[in-house]
Amino acid sequence: MKRMGMLFRAKANKALDRAEDPRETLDYSYQKQLELLQKVRRGVADVATSRKRLELQLNQLQGQSSKLEDQGRKALALGREDLAREALSRRAALQQQVTDLETQHTTLQGEEEKLTLAAQRLQAKVDAFRTKKETIKATYTAAQAQTRIGEAFSGISEEMGDVGLAIQRAEDKTQQLQARAGAIDELLASGALDDPTGTAKDDIAAELDRISGGTDVELELQRMKAELAGGSSSSQQAIEGGVQDSTPQSQQSPHKFDKQ
Repeated sequence: MKRMGMLFRAKANKALDRAEDPRETLDYSYQKQLELLQKVRRGVADVATSRKRLELQLNQLQGQSSKLEDQGRKALALGREDLAREALSRRAALQQQVTDLETQHTTLQGEEEKLTLAAQRLQAKVDAFRTKKETIKATYTAAQAQTRIGEAFSGISEEMGDVGLAIQRAEDKTQQLQARAGAIDELLASGALDDPTGTAKDDIAAELDRISGGTDVELELQRMKAELAGGSSSSQQAIEGGVQDSTPQSQQSPHKFDKQ
């Protein structure tokens, strides 16, 4: 079971690594950082809201304390010491609440400052991560394109590999057909195969045709030599007559015109 579990995890890890795109992972991380920054900002807003509520309560209690003090002073002026004592007692209780609220207000104000500073730092980190993310994505895309171009040029990519295999198969089939055609021609020439059209000949017939063709050439050559030998004298006379005709008329004998 341990081996099966390890094998399953190894296969799953390899499949995930093959399917993982670093650009998508970076975008997801950036989105998570934005969500965290939004939570921090919301916390700052909540603390600020609580601080504001405490300030309102403090203002209200301070107003009541001032009112009780005025009432005690008036009661004492009227000779009602008991009412003045009651008013001052109530004012003392309010002062205790004011003191507690002021302590809470100070604490909330400090938390607000801490959260504001944390939000600012987180904002700076998010901005830096965004810049780095875009740089890494651009570099990854360029490297991926360069790798694909290199694989295409070298022929090791999947697409070019399929094309190379197709070309190799075509060349193999062409060579096979050429070899088959040459073998059939040799078999027809040797007479091992019969040609139903009658165009193919065996060795004896081919040799007789060659000798007959050579004899016809020799006979034609002898006939041309005889024609040339028999017509050499007439050709010479024709050439001489042509030379005499090319002489100017002023140099020709007048007897020649008389004869004509």
